[in-house]
Amino acid sequence: MRFYSLMLTATLAACLSSCAGKPQSDTSLKTSFAATMPSAPGLKATDPVALSPVAWVRPRNPAGLAGRDIEVSSLEDIALANKEVVLSFDDGPVPGKTESILATLDEFGVKATFLMVGEMAQAHPAIARKVAAAGHSIGSHTFSHPNLRAIAFDRALAEVSKGTNAVAKATDTDVSFFRFPYLADSPRLRHLLGDRGMVIMDVQIDSKDYFKDAPAVVASRTMEAIRHRGSGIILMHDIHRRTASMLPALLTQLKAEGYKVVHLVHKKPAAKTMLLASLTH
Repeated sequence: MRFYSLMLTATLAACLSSCAGKPQSDTSLKTSFAATMPSAPGLKATDPVALSPVAWVRPRNPAGLAGRDIEVSSLEDIALANKEVVLSFDDGPVPGKTESILATLDEFGVKATFLMVGEMAQAHPAIARKVAAAGHSIGSHTFSHPNLRAIAFDRALAEVSKGTNAVAKATDTDVSFFRFPYLADSPRLRHLLGDRGMVIMDVQIDSKDYFKDAPAVVASRTMEAIRHRGSGIILMHDIHRRTASMLPALLTQLKAEGYKVVHLVHKKPAAKTMLLASLTH
């Protein structure tokens, strides 16, 4: 059974990698990175590099990055001020990697939204429950990560329902957030899920951590995009070691530049009731 679980994890992670533990004890983060900071295209010689030296040493006091909680019942409620970001992770949970990310988030005292694939949550319910127990917001990302825009509506709706139910069972909590795989939505499905009380998670800042770049490159690219936009929902994936490796440096740099990490908290709409079972009808 354990062998089957490990094989399933490896297979699913390999498939999901094409989609859009504990922190290291070493005080220097440079050992986590396989590359030095790159020069971003278009930057002037006088502009700062994407990550300043402060990002490479874990702060003695990482507190102060956590921002406000925002109660949301729809995407429209996610109104971020300048220098406010939302951390979100798709495709997990995966042994080792998800737990490493959880440890880093705990160290910095911030909360994220985890959009879990139903198959992954079903394969690793203990880790899924650990995410929920740590106070992070829980969402679903379908059951098997298909492109919902490319399949029939009834099949797409069934895939969403199956994924939501699997994540809810694994985490033993409400699943109120949803993100379309590959961000491939359809107006009809998006509208229906919104009417059923799901908060559709879009993306303003894509870390592109699904590319096989060094962690330093991922952190640099993400920070540059955050600076350019000023605020937004950041897309990452907790199935990649590079994401777990770069996260401490990214959060350190966010704190150094005065950003705040906002926690999304689901609020049931006054005129609606969120019923997971209703997605099947």
